[in-house]
Amino acid sequence: MDPLAQTDLLFFKDGNFDRGFAESILKDALYGADDGDLFLETDYLEFLSFDDGRLKSASYNQSCGFGLRAIIGEADAFAHSGDMSTAALERAGQTVKAVTSGYSGELALSPSNAANLPLYSDANPLDVTPFDAKVKLLQSVDKYARDKDSRVKQVSASIAGSWQAVQILRPDGYRAADIRPLVRLNVSVMVEANGRMETGSSGSGGRFMFDKYLNASNWQQEVDEALRLALIGLESIPAPAGEMEIVLGPGWPGVMLHEAVGHGLEGDFNRKGTSIFSGKVGEQVAAKGVTVIDDGTISDRRGSITIDDEGTKSARNILIEDGILKGYLQDRQNARLMNVAPTGNGRRESYASLPMPRMTNTFMQSGDLEPGEILSTVDKGLYAVNFGGGQVDITSGKFVFSASEAYLIENGKITAPVKGATLIGNGPDAMSKISMIGNDMELDAGVGTCGKNGQSVPVGVGQPTLKIGGITVGGTQAA
Repeated sequence: MDPLAQTDLLFFKDGNFDRGFAESILKDALYGADDGDLFLETDYLEFLSFDDGRLKSASYNQSCGFGLRAIIGEADAFAHSGDMSTAALERAGQTVKAVTSGYSGELALSPSNAANLPLYSDANPLDVTPFDAKVKLLQSVDKYARDKDSRVKQVSASIAGSWQAVQILRPDGYRAADIRPLVRLNVSVMVEANGRMETGSSGSGGRFMFDKYLNASNWQQEVDEALRLALIGLESIPAPAGEMEIVLGPGWPGVMLHEAVGHGLEGDFNRKGTSIFSGKVGEQVAAKGVTVIDDGTISDRRGSITIDDEGTKSARNILIEDGILKGYLQDRQNARLMNVAPTGNGRRESYASLPMPRMTNTFMQSGDLEPGEILSTVDKGLYAVNFGGGQVDITSGKFVFSASEAYLIENGKITAPVKGATLIGNGPDAMSKISMIGNDMELDAGVGTCGKNGQSVPVGVGQPTLKIGGITVGGTQAA
């Protein structure tokens, strides 16, 4: 069914106010404003976790609500409610109108076309797969992991699913809608040997149905990976410390690109001049050969959106091309204030949140080198394959990332796994030190969640194998 027709049934036929009334409140509240919209949302969420050999928790939640927003210059008037009633919408309209009253802006034009082809199914994953089948899946994960290796002492597994329906209305009559499924499987395995305990974790997900994980090869792959990481941990030695050459593996290590560079390319930080990339469009900000893209149009990916949360269709946006900064990620407000076009990156956590520029699937394009060729050029360095947490200062570009899986590189060969390695540096500086780019770009497995100003949204990351010179490694042993 067409997303607009489907969401009309949710919000107007089965809801407590009709569309004509909603449009009249919206038009009245935004009179004289520069921009704004009415955002309608309904969300279904389910989460099951399995621990200590049994189903430990199961939760289900359904929520719905609206957010009414007017933009007045750099300011916002915003009212929201989880009560989808005529009275609540009318009160929200009065609240917003109190701010817009007397302001005489010119309403921005609506998006030219939000008729993107759907990038994912409109089915509800919570309904497609029976509850009992999800419980059985978690039981199978637990048994498989424990049977696979006698050193396994603890197994934790969880599955999460959601189904979100949104509709955006504007005072000029423009409407857009999206139906967004999302699922995720996570596995954690603890092993013990010779008095040492280590844990490995793996997960995957995307905008598809749970039935993918009813195929044993898919969930077994996550268990095998979690166990592999845990067993590698048993063999790991303390990480060296000091400045050295770094080789980053493909896929999930792109989270470093996301944090250290991607956030600095979001329009609000650059409009306010608080990003290290502010005012540098057209300048060299990375090594030649480095091309960074944010693409919300990849089918079934966790970070993909058919339209953003302002009704602008998602796009493939080139941010850095051959080392040259080409532009920033924009929502409607920052785009208007910076006199550029929106890029389809206006995202919000829920109806109770204001949209702002956010990434979707952000990655670096492949080069032309074989990964083995890159590793062979390093006499002494670190090969970082997976990352855990990290911190970034948007203004200075400084970052600290913890490597959850890393190895020594000695004489061009991968040798001992190390534990406790952190990478310390500066985003633009690290980008300028990229000297070799692999031909093996991968996107992550579908587990990324991005936080900004207290809001979380699903995202994707990716990159090929990269060689970066002169990064400081924090560890416990002198290099």
